[in-house]
Amino acid sequence: MQARPQQITPTGDWRVWLIMAGRGWGKTLSGAQDIANFALWNDNVRIGVIAPTYADARDTCVEGESGLLRIIPPSCVEKWNRSLGEIWLTNGSRIKLFSADQPERLRGPQHHRVWCDELGAWPGTKGGREAFDQLWFGLRLGNDPRVIITTTPRNNEMLRDLFKRQNDDVHLTHGRTSDNADNLSPHVMQQLQNRYAGTRLGRQELDAELLTDTEGALWNRAQIDKCRVDTVPELRRVIVAIDPAMSHRATSDETGIIAAARGADGLLYVLSDWSGRFAPDGWAERAIMLYNDMRAQMIVAEVNAGGELVEKILRQKAPQILFKPVRALRNKVERALPVAALYEQGRVRHVGALSLLEDQMCRFTSDGSMEKSPDRVDALVWALTELSETNRGEPKIRFL
Repeated sequence: MQARPQQITPTGDWRVWLIMAGRGWGKTLSGAQDIANFALWNDNVRIGVIAPTYADARDTCVEGESGLLRIIPPSCVEKWNRSLGEIWLTNGSRIKLFSADQPERLRGPQHHRVWCDELGAWPGTKGGREAFDQLWFGLRLGNDPRVIITTTPRNNEMLRDLFKRQNDDVHLTHGRTSDNADNLSPHVMQQLQNRYAGTRLGRQELDAELLTDTEGALWNRAQIDKCRVDTVPELRRVIVAIDPAMSHRATSDETGIIAAARGADGLLYVLSDWSGRFAPDGWAERAIMLYNDMRAQMIVAEVNAGGELVEKILRQKAPQILFKPVRALRNKVERALPVAALYEQGRVRHVGALSLLEDQMCRFTSDGSMEKSPDRVDALVWALTELSETNRGEPKIRFL
């Protein structure tokens, strides 16, 4: 009666219930409730509980605040053997603990049901793959053996494979830490939000996003996280770059709108990402609003598709802007490579979290194989290229 609907064992024909949720969501309680209910309502069943280490299985899954011994009525527990890691119930059911760092112990035992806790943190040379493979060979008792997985997401092969199977035999329950805010300290929630909201760590640990880096991508998340800052120095030159889309159907490309600047320290700062899917009037209005908000000196826009129409649309909204048209003479990858090199050299900083832009950056590969046009990255490339090719923002005088 106290559970949120997402915490109740789902109905339907699934083989794996994957609960991928943030810290404090109630993953352990949900897994323990499922295992306790199954063991109590089915006589003589065999259940396995696998955690990263034996201590994790004992201290969290069994004896923890949300563990099995807090849920199963004491009158139903015949014996808890702490050293062997076995709970025997009065109806003949047994719950046995295993450690993912000892996969060989999973050879032989058979189970009706298995609970895998914190699968993303399983150790081993292949990220716990050996233990995960072994559990399936023993999951063969009864007519409908199933697996419950409770984890904070990590970018590993097992979770990526399970995520892809969610429309097949995997039932995915996704949850954020904030879903359980009523049962968490408001001071802690505020502190976590202030410190981690929008960051890679926060998106993973609080919002439970499965953050993946594409093989061969020009950027990776660890690299981007290292260049993240909260404040900026005096800005010497600010520009807004646009990669415009000339239509706004549901299947149209986005318009990339990025504000960036050169700081007094010589570094380049990516300030804002206002990209989105808009009609031409819409993206022009949005770009000019960003131009004014940032007190920018120039708007740079690609004109390959729209030609003079791009400048015309912008000047209808703001005749006074300084506008520079740029034309792509090289492909997207060739244009992006020098900008990626700026990141490798430590010359670029991201101000705060720019989640959608950063997601696109981490999918941008050197062979250009992306499902959709990387419009945010294109605008970023135009912005940083313009800033990196200009040593100073002061006007120049050329003597003839």
